[in-house]
This record gives sequence, structure tokens and C-alpha cells, in this order.
Amino acid sequence: MITPREYFVSHLECGLTGTLHEAGQIHGLSPAGRPLLVRYDLDALRAAVTRETFAARPATLWKWRELLPLADFSNRIELGEVATPILPLERTAARLNARAVLVKDEGRLPTGSFKARGLALALSMAKELGIAKIAMPTNGNAGGAAAAYAAAAGIEAVIFAPEETPEINIREIAAYGARVYRVNGQIDDCGKLVAAGKDAQGWFDLSTLKEPYRIEGKKTMGLELVEQLGWRVPDVIFYPTGGGTGLIGMWKAFAELEALGLIGPERPRMVAVQAEGCAPMVRAFEQGERHAARWDNPATVAAGIRVPQAVGDFLILDAVRESGGFAIAVSDAAIEEAVSAVARDDGTLLCPEGGATLAAYEKARRIGLVSADEEVLLFNCASGLKYPLADQSRRLDRHKPIDWANL
Repeated sequence: MITPREYFVSHLECGLTGTLHEAGQIHGLSPAGRPLLVRYDLDALRAAVTRETFAARPATLWKWRELLPLADFSNRIELGEVATPILPLERTAARLNARAVLVKDEGRLPTGSFKARGLALALSMAKELGIAKIAMPTNGNAGGAAAAYAAAAGIEAVIFAPEETPEINIREIAAYGARVYRVNGQIDDCGKLVAAGKDAQGWFDLSTLKEPYRIEGKKTMGLELVEQLGWRVPDVIFYPTGGGTGLIGMWKAFAELEALGLIGPERPRMVAVQAEGCAPMVRAFEQGERHAARWDNPATVAAGIRVPQAVGDFLILDAVRESGGFAIAVSDAAIEEAVSAVARDDGTLLCPEGGATLAAYEKARRIGLVSADEEVLLFNCASGLKYPLADQSRRLDRHKPIDWANL
């Protein structure tokens, strides 16, 4: 059933200061230089939707339209944003003597990563607001998603990526028609180039959390997983954290669902997972800080979480602390072993960032931060096929005798 009213946005709000800003206009950061959050008329929404409202619709991101910021729903850009499955890692759980280890496999989305959620909304809103040209920095997957949705929207895209960005991502971005530049620096250096070129080029800065709408796309992970689990939350969520948009978005989703009467006050403990070679959130969490200083010389095989400084750092840390969660860092060796183990044991190929969540869970178990009887949900944020894999094949010469016994 489609409700007569589908647009419930009331205003935008600075995530740090709480100052209010008018909806329906082009916005970047707030005057305080912090992210703006979309707010809804939740009283009106509560009267308009039920669990059955959403259950009756096709299982896509767009089923949540009343909780999304488009004023004209026809402006949405659809590339097949299906609900991603929650898979039980049964053999992994048995190996770890755990009650339940689940993984939400975001690699099934368009462009092969969860970046499609945020960029679908960001580019749909750019289309609705009449933006003709966007620019953004990327470590890989976000740039691919932005380029794809920009192409579908007829919006020009310029993408800046660190030199060490995986080659497949660079070529993917270019394939969608965006101009992509390799930069001798990190993602925040790329972000500075986006900001520096804004006046000369006239592009809109689509950097993580520097516009209000990527969070709204990413929060659908929280909406979706709650419905998939029977309108409840897991005990613990392990989330690979770079810019942290998804963690912030899910925390926002849970609050909105409770305000609508669709779930109760229960919350999962939110765990921000980072690599030991780039762990600004972990350091800030351990030091009791609300803001995270830049991490110098970041290095990790998990390119998606190689973010030395995040503009939404306080929102990430607030959510982690409010939930009773924690921030934890893992080694690249542990990440690579986790990817290999899940592929062998459960037939699921995690990306390195997804591997980091399993490595973090194992570490958390060892040091007593999570118990064996808790239901944990890991996020695999992209298809493992988008990353280089070791060649473990062997060769056979069909013209020579084959030792079948030792094959």
C-alpha cells in the first residue's frame, strides 16, 4: 500500500551545534564546518507507516521512501539496489565456538559495494536540486559508485584517488565516464583538492559527510537489517570504519525506527573496526576524546578504511559510546587470514574491510569484549572479487603422464 504522503523531511540540523537549516536547498557542511543531518516529521510519519507498509513493497533500498529525503520520488536513480542478504557463517561460528556469526553481504549491490547506497541518494538529491557537476575524493569503491550514479543522472563527475587505490577501481571509475585523477597523497589530500578547485570548476563537493544525503542512503542498512531479523537488532555490529557514514547512518536509523514505534529501545553495541596502520578512531576512543586527530602515514591492505581523518569523527565516537560499544584495530595479517578462512570455511569471499570485521570479532573474543553467546553481525562492504587475489593455482601439462594419486 502506498501512503498518500511520501515526503516527511522537516529540516536539516548541524550534527555538532544543533542549528537548524531549511530543507530543499543545496547544502554542504554547516557554518560550524560539521555534517548536516536530515530530520523528519516523525509524529506524522508514525501515523502514516507500519511494518506492513514496508513489508508489502519490493525488497529494495527504495521501499523506505518515507524515510528518505527526496521531495519528488521520480528523481530517484535506480540501478538495482536490492536488499542484501544476511548470511550465517556456520562453520566460522563453530570454529570460534560462537552462538551466531552473521555477515551482511553488501557486495551484492550495484558497483559491488555498499557505497551504492549512499551515492544513490546523494546523486538522486543532486539531480533533484539541479546540480550539474560533482567532485569527490575516493579510496576506490565510493568513486565507482559516484561515477555510475552520476552517469545515470546525467551529471558530470570528477574523481580524485590516492595513487595506491586499487587499479580495478580506477578503471571502473573511468569506465562510467568520470574523469579520474591519481594523486600523490591520501584521501584527505584528495579532499583538499576537491575543495580547492570548487570555485574554479564550479563543482559540488560530494565528499563523505560534506553533504547531508549520503548518510540517508547508508542508514538503509540499519532499516533493512532490522526488518530482516524480524524487527529486532543483533547484540553487536562490527563495522569497518573509515569515514564512518554507515555506522552513523545505522545509529540514526535505529532511533528513527523507535520513534515510529517499529522497534523498541534495544540497541546493538556498535563496534568501529579499523586497521592498525590507520586507526584514528581507535586512538581517540581509547584516549576518551570526542574528536580524532589525523593519523600520519596511514597504511593497510584494506583501502576502504585507510582514512586518516574523518569530518564526522564525533558522530562515530558518540554512537559507539552511546551504544556501549568500542573501537578496535586489527593487523593486516589478521585481515588477510580472516578473508582466507571465511572463503574456505563458508564459501563467502569477503573484501579486506569485511575481513577486518571478522578479525576484530576474534580479537574482541580473545580479550573479553564480546561473549560467545552474543549474536554478532559483521559487515562485508564490497565484493571480494574487486580486490587482488593470490594465485594459488597449479599447472598440468596434458602431454605428460599425470600423477593422479598426488593430484
